[in-house]
Amino acid sequence: MPTPTNDAFDAAALYGALLEQVRAGLSGANDAAIVGIHSGGAWLAERLAADLGLQGRLGSIDVSFYRDDYAKKGLHPDVKPTHIPFNVDGATILLVDDVLYTGRTVRAAINVLFDYGRPQRIMLAALADRGGRELPVAADFVGTRASLAPGQSLALNRGADGHLSLTIEDDNA
Repeated sequence: MPTPTNDAFDAAALYGALLEQVRAGLSGANDAAIVGIHSGGAWLAERLAADLGLQGRLGSIDVSFYRDDYAKKGLHPDVKPTHIPFNVDGATILLVDDVLYTGRTVRAAINVLFDYGRPQRIMLAALADRGGRELPVAADFVGTRASLAPGQSLALNRGADGHLSLTIEDDNA
């Protein structure tokens, strides 16, 4: 895993690499749809849907109530509604997250999806995989893999102009 030498990644280049992987991976997929995990995954899902012509098959998930640490952490102040405006049954779902870490967010998102139906297949895309898995979850498509120092995390941010930036943040800051 590469260790970044500065505080930022080229999010546009990582997105481009991710888009090409997803385009190839969804080629010929049955009833494809894209679902992003709030918030960074939803931003990426919007772009992927636009670039792949799947705007009518775009959804978003907030996993706040499905987290296994909900009782410990409580309700996040920025809870967004889950929005899945298409039939999940039999579909190939591309689940999109910004940063894949422990796998717990992805597990929660899959639980949400199954509340809406039974997909034929769920594939996972992440802009960055930072390792540190606590559950057996692996992304099918990844923009980059990164190794961070203890006490650091990756954060995807979106500017007012829609520009995405992926930065390393100190958890103690």
